[in-house]
Amino acid sequence: MAQVRLILRDDVPKLGDAGDVVTVRPGYARNFLLPKGLAIVATEARVRELEHHRRAIAERVARQVRAMQDEKKKFDGQKLSFEVRVGEEGRLFGSVTALHIAEQLAERGLQVDHRRIELGRPIKQVGEYQVQVKLHREVRAEISVQVAAAVVPGAADAEAAADESAAAPAAEAAQPDAPADSGGDG
Repeated sequence: MAQVRLILRDDVPKLGDAGDVVTVRPGYARNFLLPKGLAIVATEARVRELEHHRRAIAERVARQVRAMQDEKKKFDGQKLSFEVRVGEEGRLFGSVTALHIAEQLAERGLQVDHRRIELGRPIKQVGEYQVQVKLHREVRAEISVQVAAAVVPGAADAEAAADESAAAPAAEAAQPDAPADSGGDG
């Protein structure tokens, strides 16, 4: 199948950085990269023009890096906490994902695409985790994510009631036999 040569106008994860000449399948180019403005077709004239404009691209990237360095200061040191239902051995019912982290950051006024949160795989254990946020290909921020067991209302009461009911038969067995009818016949 024929491939299409493109010049990337923006960074595309797992494909390349702005200014790279890449070869992709026609459907990917036609349906995703070109309509979103992430790339242009790499004709010979455009490749020569790109070589001429590399300096402008480098300056634009440098400005983006400086802007992201300022943004990084806002993210660094953030401490997020999640209270989730937990089963045996501290395993979560469900998981904490990059989407959950992005939502909690958005509540704090820090907008980031969840795909830029480098989690690897969802968090499924109680504990503290250091998570990287890729703000730019050269700039990463680090946030702390604390996952703790949630206290379910009523669960402690049910647990206490279960303990009491288990203790009641033992208490009855410990008492000496009492007459069954201590009533007043007379």
